[in-house]
Amino acid sequence: MQVLSRLIGVAAGAFAVLMGGGAALAQIMGQPHPKQLGFQQAATPVMDDIAAFHDGLLIVISVITVFVLALLLICMVRFNRRANPTPSRTTHNTLIEVIWTVVPIMILTGIAIPSFKLLFYQLNIPPADLTVKATGNQWYWNYSYPDSKFDFDSRMLDDNDRPKQKPNEPRLLAVDNDIVVPVNKVVHVQVTADAAGVIHSFAVPSFGIKIDAVPGRLNETWFKAEREGIYYGQCSELCGRDHAFMPIAVRVVSEADFAKWVEDAKKKYARDESAPTAVAAVPAATQ
Repeated sequence: MQVLSRLIGVAAGAFAVLMGGGAALAQIMGQPHPKQLGFQQAATPVMDDIAAFHDGLLIVISVITVFVLALLLICMVRFNRRANPTPSRTTHNTLIEVIWTVVPIMILTGIAIPSFKLLFYQLNIPPADLTVKATGNQWYWNYSYPDSKFDFDSRMLDDNDRPKQKPNEPRLLAVDNDIVVPVNKVVHVQVTADAAGVIHSFAVPSFGIKIDAVPGRLNETWFKAEREGIYYGQCSELCGRDHAFMPIAVRVVSEADFAKWVEDAKKKYARDESAPTAVAAVPAATQ
């Protein structure tokens, strides 16, 4: 099922490239498409497992739906007043009652076990190669790289700036500063929100991650992107006026390109440690 899902996703991406006039395949996989059915193309092991669990569960609920529909149709045809004028007086059937109790328990247990395994896989963060801290503000994101000691704001490009800066990236998803991470590395994401702000939610569908950014609380998640490209997400919490304009863009690059980007970012986003810190004026005490 997982292999089939991947093949379908790759075929859909290839078709989109042919129809889209040469856009990068990895970039196209990381965003929604018009008339799309199903999930975005998975780019991490977690999202692969989510898609496989979803596909398996879809088969289970489809079989149950068809079975219940068949029972309803049989009852309607065989046991209506015209076809069965003298109804049975049976009130109990021990075998049937045992079956319709035991079978649902078995089905739910079969669903629960892989569900719990998937939840554990999502929440159990492996040893990280890189840490990124995402802070939700009103209404933009700030990203910090603690290991490299720099941070920057990321804001959505409006309809005036996007054609000039990133004309090939999607409207309402393109940002001025992307998160940049290396391919095939475990990225530990710390998520919070501005202390004076509201609750946001950090979500990237292709990575299978979605976690709330709560003021005063540090949540965490992780991902390991297996393909280079740009993957988009959005704030998934109704956080206020500009909730719809808080996109997330993650650019996955090679290790060499990431190392070069870090060196450039240290200069571009360097903090001025010598700058004086503003101190709020303290009102004079009244007599």
